[in-house]
Amino acid sequence: MDICLVSSWPSQTGTNRPISNNCCPGTTSIRCERRTAYTPSYQRQAPPTRHKLCDGFDARLQELFEQDHKRPRRERRTATKLYEQLVSEGYTGSYSPVQRFIRDLKRADAGSGEAFIPLHFAAGDALQFDWSEERVVLGGVEQKVKVAHFRLCHSRKPFVVAYPGESQEMVLDAFVRALSFYGGVPRRVIIDNPKTMVTYVSRSKDRVFHPRFLALMNHYVMEPVACTPASGWEKGQVENQVHFLRGRLFVPMPAFDDLDGLNNWLRLRCEELASRAHTEQSSRTIAEVFEDERAELRPLGRAFDGYVEKTVRVRSTCLVQYASNRYSVPSRFAGQHVSLRAYASRIVLVSGQDVIAEHKRRFTRNVSYFEPWHYVPLLDRKPGALRDGAPFVDWQLPEAMHRIREHYMAGKGGDREFVDLLLLAQDHGIEVVETACELAVEQNTLRLPAITNLINQLVEPIITPLNEGNVYPQLTVRPEADCKRYEALCSAEEAAA
Repeated sequence: MDICLVSSWPSQTGTNRPISNNCCPGTTSIRCERRTAYTPSYQRQAPPTRHKLCDGFDARLQELFEQDHKRPRRERRTATKLYEQLVSEGYTGSYSPVQRFIRDLKRADAGSGEAFIPLHFAAGDALQFDWSEERVVLGGVEQKVKVAHFRLCHSRKPFVVAYPGESQEMVLDAFVRALSFYGGVPRRVIIDNPKTMVTYVSRSKDRVFHPRFLALMNHYVMEPVACTPASGWEKGQVENQVHFLRGRLFVPMPAFDDLDGLNNWLRLRCEELASRAHTEQSSRTIAEVFEDERAELRPLGRAFDGYVEKTVRVRSTCLVQYASNRYSVPSRFAGQHVSLRAYASRIVLVSGQDVIAEHKRRFTRNVSYFEPWHYVPLLDRKPGALRDGAPFVDWQLPEAMHRIREHYMAGKGGDREFVDLLLLAQDHGIEVVETACELAVEQNTLRLPAITNLINQLVEPIITPLNEGNVYPQLTVRPEADCKRYEALCSAEEAAA
């Protein structure tokens, strides 16, 4: 057998030990190892702290990812949220391994990708708009909301606002809020083709925009640009923003008392998200780039009056209907046609040039909303309706008037007396009658004539008392009677005749 001698190294024991060598096939090599006494050695005192996905966290992360993959896309958690979940379960590593792990899992699920051409937008050039559907908790009840997404294409600054639906008045209100948030107007806006904005798309891709939406565009002098149907990449920035902000803002579901509280929070979060690094200018934040772009936006001017108007007929019950709900108007307009202006948050009723009623916008179904003062003139002929009339059930009157009402209704004929008091409130104003009722309660004089007297005292003009007699101006020269002056006047009159 051939032997290949390589080298000899002294070992600690002073002996030589053979080792295998692959330099010469079929031979055995011998290496003599001997460490000198002065060679430093290191002995580990504790196992290393590993910041990779070990100790079962890789399996746990894959389990969380698979659970999210079964959920609707809008409810899936981002890598940041999954990292926070692992930290709450004891993970002490960094975010990077989690991000890489999630990226590899997504790549494994993804097929061959599509190719796109990057787009470039100048400062102040374009604004992109889109809707998304999210789930939130409002007043303790889980419900769906529609979220309007805006994004300035150059600076990438986002703005979102939530609504109960996607009706046209909400589209108009969303644009008014967004432009107020940005403090200026871009030259054009890139949108989809919803019926609230585009009424017709021809085969040549020409658009017929909705007249009310076109009025909004003309008011702010913006050019509307509608994308090709089913071509979301033409407004890819806002499409990506929908998925990004869903993970940042709506997972887990935010909870607020009402929609106003949610929108105030969303506005603050948009300002916070602007502190992130800009996509193309990594050395600057989105907020810093936006300050440069703001100078290129046109002045905002007067806000657009974003309502949708329709003519409605007032029923004999003094109600008009809009979107499955009914709202009251003053009784004198029963049977007439009035103009109903629907805003995103209120309903305004107009006759001629006068606003005759205004209500908070409701999003229930088949519910009537009354203003009791609209029906008070009818009580003059039907005072008995005060007890069982639907508008007067749970009527929240001022405390003093409520106490007087209970006092009157306890006796016979009290309906008529309290109706007369309500009619006085329509003549003189609720503030005057409320003050008179408070004085009547303090003086314990709850009878109607006494309250009427107090009302008259409040509405009568105040006469300034005369000064004391001893301070009146005094005559320094007493006048003397002189009849000759009268005779001279008579002579002059005769001469003129």
